[in-house]
Amino acid sequence: MDIKTSQERCLELFNAGYNCAQACFVAVAPELGMSEVEAIKVCAGFGGGIARTGNTCGALSGALMALGLKRAGVETSPEIKNGFYLRSQALISAFTQKCGAVNCRDLLGCDLSTPEGSAEALSRNVHKTICVNLVKTAIALVAEA
Repeated sequence: MDIKTSQERCLELFNAGYNCAQACFVAVAPELGMSEVEAIKVCAGFGGGIARTGNTCGALSGALMALGLKRAGVETSPEIKNGFYLRSQALISAFTQKCGAVNCRDLLGCDLSTPEGSAEALSRNVHKTICVNLVKTAIALVAEA
């Protein structure tokens, strides 16, 4: 998986209006065996920290879904599951280290679940000033994983 190509596709999707989770996941899903249409639908509810609730960043959620397609098995043994959880925790840790937090409201400094927070996000243009860097970071971490 080429980081530069994945980042370019991710940013293209994000700038086209797809949410942060969709942009991260859809950028790599076809390469990993899932159609773009399916990937877009799967991630529809994860933008804005899961349905604009300000919880886990959608870029991180999309990255974790992509990591699952890339690295997870279908086995149910505790060893296999634990190995994947450790890989996922490493991705979360790296995202936190690079971005400073995992929750959308902390990353943006406003709460998208309120009218005031949404207005503030719009006025500060967080989509272009903050979120674009989050999706770039998240997709790079998947490419490196």
